[in-house]
Amino acid sequence: MDCRLTVAQTNPALGNVGRNLEEHVTAVEAAIAAGSQLILFPELSLTGYFLKDQTAEVALALDSREIARLLELSRRISIAVGFVERGPDGRIYNSCAFLEDGRVVHVHRKVHLVTYGMFDEMREFAAGDSFATFQSRHGRFGLMICEDVWHVSSGYQHFLDGVDAMLIPSCSPGRGVAHGSKELASERLWRTLLEAHGILFQTWVVYSNRVGWEDGVFFWGGSRVIDPFGIERGRIEGLETGRLEAHITSQELRRARVATPLLRDSKPWLLQKGIERIGRGRGA
Repeated sequence: MDCRLTVAQTNPALGNVGRNLEEHVTAVEAAIAAGSQLILFPELSLTGYFLKDQTAEVALALDSREIARLLELSRRISIAVGFVERGPDGRIYNSCAFLEDGRVVHVHRKVHLVTYGMFDEMREFAAGDSFATFQSRHGRFGLMICEDVWHVSSGYQHFLDGVDAMLIPSCSPGRGVAHGSKELASERLWRTLLEAHGILFQTWVVYSNRVGWEDGVFFWGGSRVIDPFGIERGRIEGLETGRLEAHITSQELRRARVATPLLRDSKPWLLQKGIERIGRGRGA
């Protein structure tokens, strides 16, 4: 793997797919000009987050003209874009599509829909049911959308499947202040999570979070790239829109995996055995 990428930190207009699409095109063109081979956008980047009654109205099928426009651009750069998907089964999903060489390579549908605090995603969306990795011309990638990352089984599946980089689009709001720090509590939690994923799963972690205000809620940004040792390799500072360019390669993957061969020594069969035991009622 040898990939120059752009992480886009955007502030989508709620429900305005046309305007957001034009901003995506502008960001993609800028990434191409910067020499990037891949660009990652935040969760629901084409629509905004708190859609409520607008959700079905802004849903896009994979053969829509909006996706087709991005597919044409994907002949020049790989694109991971967040959108409301109208699936072939008629259900509405919170999805991220990976577009490359003019085709849809992979679609991840958010599995762990948030239903606590200010969130009520199960009212609008159906849940996805898999965490499959996929092969790009840049390497082997896995997609997780925001809350998916908070469930360790998500990343563990990617780890077992030989992932090179985890791509994580997000709509994380800013909440609280970390004890004894100027850092937002939500940023501290996300920083810890992302660094832990890099270390435990020995993979690159690419995180794109949105910024701006929506329905009285503030999104804090903090998009960044973490290496397989859990070290931050770049971050978008401040609370504004922007782009981060980064270079991710297999060299760091090899170094981490030779130093600490976690995948070699992993015992997934033991996890399966434990789940079966718990399913039987915690017996022996």
